[in-house]
Amino acid sequence: MENLYHPDPLIQIRNLNVDYITDNGDFRAVDNVSFDIGRGEIFGLAGESGCGKSTIAFAINQLHKPPAFISGGRIVFEGENLLAKSKKQINAIRWKDIAMVFQSAMNSLNPVLSVEEQFVDVMRHHTNCTRDEAIAHAEEMLDLVNIERCRLQDYPHQFSGGMRQRLVIAIALSLKPKLIVMDEPTTALDVVVQREILQQIFGLRQQFGFSIMFITHDLALMTQLCDRVAVMRHGQLVEVNTSKEIRTNPKHPYTQQLWSSFPNIHEAKEAVA
Repeated sequence: MENLYHPDPLIQIRNLNVDYITDNGDFRAVDNVSFDIGRGEIFGLAGESGCGKSTIAFAINQLHKPPAFISGGRIVFEGENLLAKSKKQINAIRWKDIAMVFQSAMNSLNPVLSVEEQFVDVMRHHTNCTRDEAIAHAEEMLDLVNIERCRLQDYPHQFSGGMRQRLVIAIALSLKPKLIVMDEPTTALDVVVQREILQQIFGLRQQFGFSIMFITHDLALMTQLCDRVAVMRHGQLVEVNTSKEIRTNPKHPYTQQLWSSFPNIHEAKEAVA
């Protein structure tokens, strides 16, 4: 398969397998998947619901819980295999080097803690900063995502959906990670808010230089934003290529089917019987 690898990789996924053990037998959710994400690259992972996209994201951060488990392969981050590290070592890497923005902001934020407390918790867990230093940094991060500093004292339920997603992004960026995994970060938002947040994300990426793994089922959106795109089906990668090639010259029949599923507003309308 073309374009699986990058000349300057930040993270290398090699022959990754993730299985689920159920009463009805084993199910392989990710089947022998390999690819790289380059330094500063925006890498897209597309495919229908249930194809294994989020499972790969959870594997990178080792967030799986039983009955899921990583049954094979390697995840090499800056030359070190994450799957060979202890739980304590992985906890030190999460947020600091690899951060994740989940699909539902309300599920990512603690509803009983103020925004300030959630920033402070992340900062003080991973650095030696004082509480005052953590608060000052939190104010700077709110500036980056266009939220007023005075809102630090508020709780998640006091924010709109778009603002909650911005908060999650700000917290994810607070330790200046090298890789941010974004699992459908704007799916539940209206198109105007979605575009505003995506513009902010990629503006911040230009400013700080982090890599992004961007997961969505929206192939059209992905090819506008990403450098390379991988298409998944039934737990396997079926095609990896530049966004331009995926958009103009898709090679795999499944990728072609994904494109054909988008309505063409220029086609003649047909009467429905």
